[in-house]
Amino acid sequence: MAERSRDGGRHDREQARRDREQARRDRDRLDQPRERGRRRSLRPRSGDTDRFGRFAESFARYMGTARFLIWMTMLILVWVVWNVPYGPERPRWDEYPFIFLTLMLSLQASYAAPLILLAQNRQEARDRVQQEQDRRADAQSHADMEFLAREVASLRMSVGEMATRDFLRSELRGLLADLDERDEKAERAERERQDRGRDRAVDPSAASHRDRDDDARPGTA
Repeated sequence: MAERSRDGGRHDREQARRDREQARRDRDRLDQPRERGRRRSLRPRSGDTDRFGRFAESFARYMGTARFLIWMTMLILVWVVWNVPYGPERPRWDEYPFIFLTLMLSLQASYAAPLILLAQNRQEARDRVQQEQDRRADAQSHADMEFLAREVASLRMSVGEMATRDFLRSELRGLLADLDERDEKAERAERERQDRGRDRAVDPSAASHRDRDDDARPGTA
């Protein structure tokens, strides 16, 4: 078992050595272009760009607050009061005309301006995306309103063609009146039939004369 593992390791080493030699020979060939490695770029990655953009926005947001103005004013006042050539002797590191303070303020302005512009660009990009989303939402809402308007119009037309409640009531009343009239006629005919039956039982000759009179009467069935 140990010999087999040693043979396998030796085979792997030989294969790796042959692969390195083949790669070296391919690299030394002049009839094929040399493969270039991955060139590094000075452009920041997307995650770094986003992180830096968030930092620029937070910095610009902080510079627009009253706290920043108060701290900046206090720092300048302390700097100027400490370095004026009046009062007791003290170590002044930036005497009048305050060149070092002017340099610091210039550096701050030179860095603050690009950061503020970057924050504005990110805000414009977000506003553009928001406007595009609002435009799509408005278009969808307009399409939905048009669809609902068409549906309401079609329902109104279909309802106009349908029978109304008053029409149904009038039709039902007429049908009920016809049924009542038929019932009255049937009851009247039944009573007459019963009367004839009783008359036949009492006086057959008078009943036969009444039947003939009824048959001879116009409009009788």
